Amino acid sequence: MCCPPFPIRTTTSSCAGSEYVEVRKHMDADNIINWRPPEVIQKYMSGGMCGYDLDGCPIWYEIIGPLDAKGILLSASKQDLLKNKYRDCEMLLQECDKQTQKLGKRVEMIMMIYDCEGLGLKHLWKPAVEAYGELLSMFEENYPETLKRLFVIKAPKLFPVAYNLIKHLLSEDTRKKIVVLGANWKEVLQKYIAPEEIPVVYGGTLRDPDGNPKCVTKINYGGDIPKKYYVRDQLKQQYEHLVVVNRGSSHQVEYEILFPGCVLRWQFMSEGADVGFGVYLKTRIGERQRAGEMMEVLPNQRYNAHLVPEDGSLTCSVAGIYVLRFDNTYSYLHAKKVSYTVEVLLPDKKSEEQIQQLEETMNELDLNNAHQ
Repeated sequence: MCCPPFPIRTTTSSCAGSEYVEVRKHMDADNIINWRPPEVIQKYMSGGMCGYDLDGCPIWYEIIGPLDAKGILLSASKQDLLKNKYRDCEMLLQECDKQTQKLGKRVEMIMMIYDCEGLGLKHLWKPAVEAYGELLSMFEENYPETLKRLFVIKAPKLFPVAYNLIKHLLSEDTRKKIVVLGANWKEVLQKYIAPEEIPVVYGGTLRDPDGNPKCVTKINYGGDIPKKYYVRDQLKQQYEHLVVVNRGSSHQVEYEILFPGCVLRWQFMSEGADVGFGVYLKTRIGERQRAGEMMEVLPNQRYNAHLVPEDGSLTCSVAGIYVLRFDNTYSYLHAKKVSYTVEVLLPDKKSEEQIQQLEETMNELDLNNAHQ
């Protein structure tokens, strides 16, 4: 997931003011515009500034779907990612100043558009969410007042779960500025932004000089990062549980899912050799079931989790008791030590209801149009 590049503004409290000075000093803010991020960040960190709203405020686009969150964290340091976002902030500040001079009125806020098309389980990778949270916290705690409005477009059903993971880091004021748009998002955007300031791909008329409708000279659309950029093959992680799975046996952990739409997220590593793993749904409550007696949700397979830690997630389509099963039945000689963490991620109910209402409204419009 990406971090909003909130531009920096001075704060009122002395405590916040001292933090502001410290951060600027640490980031060498006065010279950061001239800093060149590593090539992998330049090529694959999605997002960019493109156009201005009706008040002349710069517009920043975040492109979530194509962002390779795991690849970025395996290829770049967290410090460089933070520095890159800070650099974005300074560039946006400069743009606000230019607009102030050009328009003869104070411009000091930005509009954001979050394109969530393609938001998937890969974006919920725990280290990526945690890194995003660190970046977001720094900006939110010190400089949130520069955000004018944040439009979320093309939000999938997974969005409420993703939002729920980070909303505790946002102030109430920031939350109020987040607006999830429905299928008519192109029309809504044009109430705040002139068509000539919106890329063609987002419903406007703006193109690159060569005619590209995506305005790739201004907005980076990310993409999968080639492994040649990787500087590490894994991130050090802490696990909540350690079990020994005896030879010829398995270990099951159960999680009750109360309603559809929740996400099960797991990470595990084994010691010495591979281990099997699969996810099942119980068909009889209150008793232990063998794998063959349960409904298979994620097929069991062997993972080389002793070489590279394994992680994954799935969206639970139905309520019930889900069983995560570590399998060592195929090994007649060796027990396996397995370290693991499992979490149940809940959707944010408010945004989930909002998306549901938007879908119902559009369905009603479709029905009305069909009868006309």
